[in-house]
Amino acid sequence: MTEPTTKFAAQEQPEQRIEARGAAKRLAGFTTIAAVVAVLVALAAVAVYAQDKYSLTSPGGIAFSDFRGYEDWPAVSSARQDEILKVIVANPKMIAAYKAGVPGNGELFPESSMIVKLQWKQKKSTEAQFAVDVPDVFTQAFVMEKDSKRFPKTGGWGYAVFNYDAVSGKFTADAKSPSDCGNACHTAVKAKDYIFHPYEVR
Repeated sequence: MTEPTTKFAAQEQPEQRIEARGAAKRLAGFTTIAAVVAVLVALAAVAVYAQDKYSLTSPGGIAFSDFRGYEDWPAVSSARQDEILKVIVANPKMIAAYKAGVPGNGELFPESSMIVKLQWKQKKSTEAQFAVDVPDVFTQAFVMEKDSKRFPKTGGWGYAVFNYDAVSGKFTADAKSPSDCGNACHTAVKAKDYIFHPYEVR
């Protein structure tokens, strides 16, 4: 190899290394961007798939979001019907009214009182040492809220049903909820401000 050719080759190698390093950096940059985009797409897909139950509104105009936090409200009572177990919970305002003697003292529950009947299918426990029914699959949240301005024709109470499908893990507003044993059933206890369940001693 002649001297000029050797010099040219010697100069070419550092330039090739620099170019290769540049290409590697660009590739790494593209890889990082692609990874970030993939993560964002995955998160977006999860966000779309994950349901915000509090975005639901019943046909009668009851927003599930009005009952936000009901999962942690104090229990009022419980009940059992056929193969369904029920736990009745109420918001702090209604619990305070209960403890003050409403409705037994002749007073009505205050505005913004809210009560929720939570329902589960039941099953026999396979772990207890005695025969006992326990909750199986959650099925429904039946809700009531006191707002006399919005619901003057039903004693001030609004009613709605939000059904839960365990397979999909999603809630839906019951299309029949305005007539799903709402005010029609609760008129039987009009003297108790339309509420069936008393605050049980504990």
